[in-house]
Amino acid sequence: MLRSNRRVVMCGFALLVVGACRSKGTMDNGPVPPEALAALDTATLMNHIRVLAADSLMGRLPGSAGEEKTVAYIEGQFKALGLKPGNTDGTYIQKVPLVGITVKGAPSLTFTKGGTKQTLKWREDYVAWTKHVAASAAIDKSDLVFVGYGIEAPEYKWDDFKGVDVTGKTLVMLVNDPPLADTTQFGGKRMTYYGRWTYKYEQGMLHHAAAVLLVHETDRAGYPFTVVQGKASEQFDLVTADKNMSRSAVEGWITVERAKALFALAGQNFDSLKAHAATREFAPVPLGVAATLTLDNALRTIDSRNVIARLDGSDPKLKNEYVIYTAHWDHFGIGKTVNGDSIYNGARDNASGVAGLLGIAKAFIAMKTAPKRSILFLSVTSEEQGLLGSQYYATTPIYPLSKTLANINMDELNVWGPTNDVTVIGLGASELDDYAKAAAAEQGRTLRPDAEPEKGFYYRSDHFNFAKLGVPAFYAESGIEFTGKPAVYGMEKRQEYDTKHYHSPQDEIFVWWDLTGAVLDLKLFLTMGYRVANTVRFPEWTVGNEFRAAHEKQLKP
Repeated sequence: MLRSNRRVVMCGFALLVVGACRSKGTMDNGPVPPEALAALDTATLMNHIRVLAADSLMGRLPGSAGEEKTVAYIEGQFKALGLKPGNTDGTYIQKVPLVGITVKGAPSLTFTKGGTKQTLKWREDYVAWTKHVAASAAIDKSDLVFVGYGIEAPEYKWDDFKGVDVTGKTLVMLVNDPPLADTTQFGGKRMTYYGRWTYKYEQGMLHHAAAVLLVHETDRAGYPFTVVQGKASEQFDLVTADKNMSRSAVEGWITVERAKALFALAGQNFDSLKAHAATREFAPVPLGVAATLTLDNALRTIDSRNVIARLDGSDPKLKNEYVIYTAHWDHFGIGKTVNGDSIYNGARDNASGVAGLLGIAKAFIAMKTAPKRSILFLSVTSEEQGLLGSQYYATTPIYPLSKTLANINMDELNVWGPTNDVTVIGLGASELDDYAKAAAAEQGRTLRPDAEPEKGFYYRSDHFNFAKLGVPAFYAESGIEFTGKPAVYGMEKRQEYDTKHYHSPQDEIFVWWDLTGAVLDLKLFLTMGYRVANTVRFPEWTVGNEFRAAHEKQLKP
């Protein structure tokens, strides 16, 4: 989810620094060259997916032989299309330095109170890790404190910490935002970033906690505990100057059943405290229970890779401004066997998105005249490890974010056929939605908001790293009104995918796949990017949006 003829006399030299005047005006509605639209087809899309989701790529795990093959394929396709290397060093590669951390064995997490001890089993009851670049990380008789949702949001007059010093403690937190009847608070039904698990761990670091344990509830997290269990393997992170030692030593999840047992051990009632946590009056509750856990780690450092190509804009004055299309290439490699299969092929997530990226690149190349501004095609690494590849690009960009008009992200394309609608994650966030609305109308389609805003999808794919640094970012998923299908078909297919295929070896190509809907969506994304690249002014975030301030800071001379 989501500038610019230069008007030197009115804007002056200072605004030339950021490349555009932020004056009011209408967006570009020029037609997309028909040869570009014709270049998008289901056969080409499927061919790319077949290669990227093949067993021979071994699940596309960063740092594996599967990465080598995946990166080589994407780079080869960019070259074959005639796109220029996207890196200023003359290559198609941006190296992304990562550390891979694997917990050895199956360590037990213990909760003790007096002479009573509860032992939580690895994977079954809890999953934990450290982001410390160290051979081990531990908590030893660390006092447990329940901090509700762990949120500090002054704009909502909300503070779950109330000034309590939790240095060295183990924090127990609920996931998502507080469920409030007042929909003007937080995002109403929509999850804000305060509800995202990454925010909770950041809070642990900010408050110098020894550990953070999130309570997993499927409806509140947006995915089953099996997804969390997938994190009980090698995890990657970017390496900071202090080797991530400023983070809490331990981060993890416990099942809601074990959380209830923990609260009972503490003489508390989980449901009662959970209800109290959904009020402004809540204050941290020491549980009188100590946690002990030692994680022994296997470490390896790797240079993973983002793959980037460039199509230069046709206007010499505007070619140094950019529209970025993104899709992550990585998945989970070879892991736990499920139903006789251990290769996590990631056909929909996200071989389909990379295929879409290559398809849109082909469409732009097919244009007789390129758009005024340049187009970047960026396939990023380690999305499944915490959006790391896009984070690295956004924080160390090859091209200035102040000259980047928009990011359009593709993750999990529609594989069930054409729809009469398009689901926009975070609908209303920025003026990019106006471009999407116009493009959809030309297809006889409409936009709809996310059907499950409580799951926080806006914070769960690579566009988010651009958004939080101010670049208008757009992310859409399949619509739910499938042409010629019953009204319930779309939600049933989505739920079936989430329960049977998402982040499992069963995310494969099936004979019933119908990519006509994906092509419709790609034509919409193509139209949006083409028009943004030709527009008079940069798109803006909506007034009041949480990312607008970062956007204005980005453009400030």
